[in-house]
Amino acid sequence: MSAVSNGRAFHYHLMGYWMTMELDREEPSAGRWRVERIADVVNAFAERARTGAGRPLVLAIDGRSSSGKTTLAGRVADTVSATAVVHTDDIAWSHSRFGWADLALRVLELVHAGAAVSFRPPKWDERGRAGAIVVPGGTQLLVLEGVGSSREELAHLLDARLWVQADRIATDRRNDSRVAAGGTTRAGVEGWMAEELPFIAARRPWEHADLIVAGTPTLPHDPRTEIAVADGPLR
Repeated sequence: MSAVSNGRAFHYHLMGYWMTMELDREEPSAGRWRVERIADVVNAFAERARTGAGRPLVLAIDGRSSSGKTTLAGRVADTVSATAVVHTDDIAWSHSRFGWADLALRVLELVHAGAAVSFRPPKWDERGRAGAIVVPGGTQLLVLEGVGSSREELAHLLDARLWVQADRIATDRRNDSRVAAGGTTRAGVEGWMAEELPFIAARRPWEHADLIVAGTPTLPHDPRTEIAVADGPLR
Protein backbone atom coordinates (compact mmCIF):
# COMPACT_ATOMS: atom_id res chain seq x y z
CA MET A 1 0.00 0.00 0.00
CA SER A 2 1.36 3.39 -0.92
CA ALA A 3 2.40 5.85 1.74
CA VAL A 4 -0.11 8.60 2.38
CA SER A 5 0.61 12.24 1.76
CA ASN A 6 -0.91 13.74 4.90
CA GLY A 7 1.89 14.50 7.37
CA ARG A 8 0.28 13.04 10.47
CA ALA A 9 -0.99 9.99 8.59
CA PHE A 10 2.46 9.41 7.08
CA HIS A 11 3.97 9.33 10.57
CA TYR A 12 1.57 6.61 11.71
CA HIS A 13 2.02 4.72 8.46
CA LEU A 14 5.72 4.38 9.32
CA MET A 15 5.55 3.94 13.07
CA GLY A 16 2.39 1.93 13.59
CA TYR A 17 0.11 2.02 16.61
CA TRP A 18 -1.48 -0.61 18.84
CA MET A 19 -5.17 -0.42 19.77
CA THR A 20 -6.81 -2.61 22.38
CA MET A 21 -10.15 -4.16 21.43
CA GLU A 22 -12.23 -6.83 23.09
CA LEU A 23 -12.98 -9.37 20.36
CA ASP A 24 -14.86 -12.64 20.09
CA ARG A 25 -12.54 -15.48 20.97
CA GLU A 26 -12.12 -16.89 17.46
CA GLU A 27 -11.09 -13.54 15.94
CA PRO A 28 -7.41 -12.60 16.14
CA SER A 29 -6.52 -8.99 16.84
CA ALA A 30 -4.95 -6.96 14.08
CA GLY A 31 -1.33 -5.93 14.20
CA ARG A 32 0.00 -2.40 14.06
CA TRP A 33 -2.55 0.15 12.95
CA ARG A 34 -1.80 3.14 10.75
CA VAL A 35 -3.82 5.95 9.18
CA GLU A 36 -4.35 6.10 5.44
CA ARG A 37 -6.46 8.30 3.21
CA ILE A 38 -9.59 6.57 1.91
CA ALA A 39 -8.83 7.72 -1.63
CA ASP A 40 -5.34 6.21 -1.46
CA VAL A 41 -6.68 2.87 -0.28
CA VAL A 42 -9.20 2.71 -3.11
CA ASN A 43 -6.61 3.81 -5.68
CA ALA A 44 -4.24 1.06 -4.52
CA PHE A 45 -6.97 -1.55 -4.96
CA ALA A 46 -7.80 -0.17 -8.40
CA GLU A 47 -4.18 -0.31 -9.51
CA ARG A 48 -3.91 -3.89 -8.35
CA ALA A 49 -7.19 -5.02 -9.92
CA ARG A 50 -6.75 -3.20 -13.23
CA THR A 51 -10.41 -3.69 -14.09
CA GLY A 52 -10.18 -1.47 -17.15
CA ALA A 53 -13.07 0.35 -18.75
CA GLY A 54 -16.53 -1.12 -18.76
CA ARG A 55 -17.11 -2.10 -15.15
CA PRO A 56 -16.53 -0.65 -11.70
CA LEU A 57 -14.08 -1.80 -9.07
CA VAL A 58 -15.99 -4.03 -6.63
CA LEU A 59 -15.13 -3.60 -2.95
CA ALA A 60 -16.73 -5.65 -0.15
CA ILE A 61 -16.97 -4.10 3.31
CA ASP A 62 -17.60 -6.90 5.79
CA GLY A 63 -17.76 -6.95 9.57
CA ARG A 64 -19.91 -7.77 12.55
CA SER A 65 -23.17 -6.00 13.34
CA SER A 66 -22.69 -2.40 14.46
CA SER A 67 -18.97 -2.52 13.67
CA GLY A 68 -19.12 0.59 11.47
CA LYS A 69 -19.54 -0.94 8.01
CA THR A 70 -22.37 1.31 6.86
CA THR A 71 -20.62 4.41 8.16
CA LEU A 72 -17.44 3.41 6.33
CA ALA A 73 -19.34 2.74 3.11
CA GLY A 74 -20.90 6.19 3.32
CA ARG A 75 -17.53 7.83 3.85
CA VAL A 76 -16.08 5.99 0.89
CA ALA A 77 -19.00 7.15 -1.26
CA ASP A 78 -18.52 10.74 -0.04
CA THR A 79 -14.80 10.60 -0.82
CA VAL A 80 -14.59 8.66 -4.10
CA SER A 81 -16.61 10.00 -7.02
CA ALA A 82 -18.96 7.78 -9.03
CA THR A 83 -19.42 5.32 -6.14
CA ALA A 84 -22.55 3.22 -5.66
CA VAL A 85 -23.29 1.39 -2.41
CA VAL A 86 -25.33 -1.82 -2.26
CA HIS A 87 -26.36 -3.04 1.19
CA THR A 88 -26.71 -6.79 1.70
CA ASP A 89 -29.59 -6.03 4.09
CA ASP A 90 -31.52 -4.79 1.05
CA ILE A 91 -30.66 -7.87 -0.99
CA ALA A 92 -31.70 -10.09 1.94
CA TRP A 93 -34.82 -8.13 2.90
CA SER A 94 -37.59 -10.55 4.01
CA HIS A 95 -35.61 -13.38 2.37
CA SER A 96 -32.93 -14.75 4.70
CA ARG A 97 -30.43 -13.22 7.08
CA PHE A 98 -27.49 -15.01 5.47
CA GLY A 99 -28.87 -17.24 2.71
CA TRP A 100 -28.78 -14.55 0.03
CA ALA A 101 -25.57 -15.35 -1.88
CA ASP A 102 -27.51 -16.36 -5.01
CA LEU A 103 -29.20 -12.95 -5.16
CA ALA A 104 -25.94 -11.08 -4.62
CA LEU A 105 -24.37 -13.11 -7.42
CA ARG A 106 -27.07 -11.90 -9.79
CA VAL A 107 -26.30 -8.28 -8.94
CA LEU A 108 -22.51 -8.68 -9.23
CA GLU A 109 -22.74 -10.63 -12.48
CA LEU A 110 -24.71 -7.76 -14.03
CA VAL A 111 -22.10 -5.32 -12.73
CA HIS A 112 -19.28 -7.38 -14.22
CA ALA A 113 -21.07 -7.39 -17.57
CA GLY A 114 -20.82 -3.60 -17.52
CA ALA A 115 -24.56 -3.12 -17.30
CA ALA A 116 -26.46 -0.55 -15.31
CA VAL A 117 -28.33 -2.45 -12.63
CA SER A 118 -31.90 -2.09 -11.42
CA PHE A 119 -32.64 -5.26 -9.51
CA ARG A 120 -35.70 -6.17 -7.48
CA PRO A 121 -35.21 -9.23 -5.26
CA PRO A 122 -38.19 -11.60 -5.40
CA LYS A 123 -39.39 -10.70 -1.90
CA TRP A 124 -39.64 -7.06 -2.89
CA ASP A 125 -42.28 -7.98 -5.46
CA GLU A 126 -44.04 -10.42 -3.14
CA ARG A 127 -44.32 -7.89 -0.33
CA GLY A 128 -44.80 -4.74 -2.40
CA ARG A 129 -41.61 -2.92 -1.47
CA ALA A 130 -41.05 0.07 -3.73
CA GLY A 131 -37.84 0.92 -5.58
CA ALA A 132 -34.92 -1.27 -6.61
CA ILE A 133 -31.27 -2.00 -5.94
CA VAL A 134 -29.58 0.38 -8.37
CA VAL A 135 -26.06 0.62 -9.74
CA PRO A 136 -26.08 3.46 -12.30
CA GLY A 137 -24.20 3.34 -15.58
CA GLY A 138 -20.80 4.99 -15.27
CA THR A 139 -20.24 3.78 -11.71
CA GLN A 140 -16.50 3.53 -11.02
CA LEU A 141 -16.63 1.92 -7.59
CA LEU A 142 -19.25 -0.47 -6.26
CA VAL A 143 -19.25 -1.00 -2.51
CA LEU A 144 -21.03 -4.14 -1.33
CA GLU A 145 -21.65 -3.57 2.38
CA GLY A 146 -22.95 -5.91 5.02
CA VAL A 147 -22.31 -8.89 7.25
CA GLY A 148 -21.09 -11.63 4.93
CA SER A 149 -20.42 -9.36 1.96
CA SER A 150 -16.93 -10.84 1.51
CA ARG A 151 -18.17 -14.44 1.58
CA GLU A 152 -16.35 -17.01 -0.54
CA GLU A 153 -19.32 -17.61 -2.86
CA LEU A 154 -18.79 -14.08 -4.17
CA ALA A 155 -14.98 -14.00 -4.10
CA HIS A 156 -14.51 -14.38 -7.85
CA LEU A 157 -16.55 -11.21 -8.40
CA LEU A 158 -14.85 -9.09 -5.72
CA ASP A 159 -11.73 -7.04 -6.41
CA ALA A 160 -10.96 -6.31 -2.76
CA ARG A 161 -12.29 -7.28 0.65
CA LEU A 162 -12.22 -5.27 3.87
CA TRP A 163 -12.91 -6.59 7.35
CA VAL A 164 -14.07 -3.98 9.86
CA GLN A 165 -12.75 -4.95 13.28
CA ALA A 166 -14.46 -3.34 16.26
CA ASP A 167 -14.48 -3.53 20.03
CA ARG A 168 -17.27 -5.84 21.19
CA ILE A 169 -18.25 -3.63 24.12
CA ALA A 170 -18.62 -0.65 21.79
CA THR A 171 -20.74 -2.62 19.30
CA ASP A 172 -22.97 -3.86 22.12
CA ARG A 173 -23.52 -0.24 23.14
CA ARG A 174 -24.38 0.67 19.56
CA ASN A 175 -26.95 -2.12 19.46
CA ASP A 176 -28.39 -0.89 22.77
CA SER A 177 -28.69 2.59 21.31
CA ARG A 178 -30.55 1.26 18.28
CA VAL A 179 -33.00 -0.53 20.53
CA ALA A 180 -33.47 2.59 22.66
CA ALA A 181 -34.07 4.69 19.55
CA GLY A 182 -36.71 2.29 18.27
CA GLY A 183 -34.73 1.22 15.21
CA THR A 184 -34.98 -2.41 16.29
CA THR A 185 -36.08 -4.47 19.28
CA ARG A 186 -34.11 -6.46 21.82
CA ALA A 187 -35.67 -9.64 20.40
CA GLY A 188 -34.64 -8.55 16.93
CA VAL A 189 -31.02 -8.06 17.99
CA GLU A 190 -30.94 -11.38 19.81
CA GLY A 191 -32.51 -13.22 16.88
CA TRP A 192 -30.00 -11.72 14.47
CA MET A 193 -27.01 -12.47 16.67
CA ALA A 194 -28.14 -16.07 17.12
CA GLU A 195 -27.46 -16.49 13.39
CA GLU A 196 -24.62 -14.03 12.91
CA LEU A 197 -22.27 -15.40 15.55
CA PRO A 198 -22.07 -18.98 14.21
CA PHE A 199 -22.04 -17.71 10.62
CA ILE A 200 -18.98 -15.54 11.23
CA ALA A 201 -17.26 -18.11 13.43
CA ALA A 202 -17.56 -20.69 10.65
CA ARG A 203 -16.63 -18.35 7.78
CA ARG A 204 -13.79 -16.42 9.49
CA PRO A 205 -13.91 -13.50 6.98
CA TRP A 206 -10.77 -11.86 8.37
CA GLU A 207 -8.74 -14.74 6.92
CA HIS A 208 -9.31 -13.50 3.37
CA ALA A 209 -9.49 -9.74 3.99
CA ASP A 210 -7.10 -7.62 1.95
CA LEU A 211 -7.13 -4.96 4.64
CA ILE A 212 -8.44 -4.61 8.19
CA VAL A 213 -10.24 -1.36 9.08
CA ALA A 214 -10.83 -0.18 12.65
CA GLY A 215 -14.53 0.34 13.27
CA THR A 216 -13.90 1.75 16.75
CA PRO A 217 -10.64 3.62 16.21
CA THR A 218 -8.78 5.48 18.93
CA LEU A 219 -5.94 6.48 16.61
CA PRO A 220 -6.09 10.23 15.75
CA HIS A 221 -7.36 10.73 12.20
CA ASP A 222 -9.78 12.79 10.12
CA PRO A 223 -12.88 10.55 9.90
CA ARG A 224 -14.11 12.36 6.81
CA THR A 225 -11.17 11.36 4.62
CA GLU A 226 -9.00 8.90 6.59
CA ILE A 227 -9.32 5.46 8.14
CA ALA A 228 -7.23 3.45 10.59
CA VAL A 229 -6.07 0.24 8.91
CA ALA A 230 -3.90 -2.81 9.55
CA ASP A 231 -2.59 -5.42 7.15
CA GLY A 232 -4.70 -8.45 6.34
CA PRO A 233 -5.37 -11.26 6.23
CA LEU A 234 -5.50 -12.24 9.91
CA ARG A 235 -4.74 -15.85 10.73
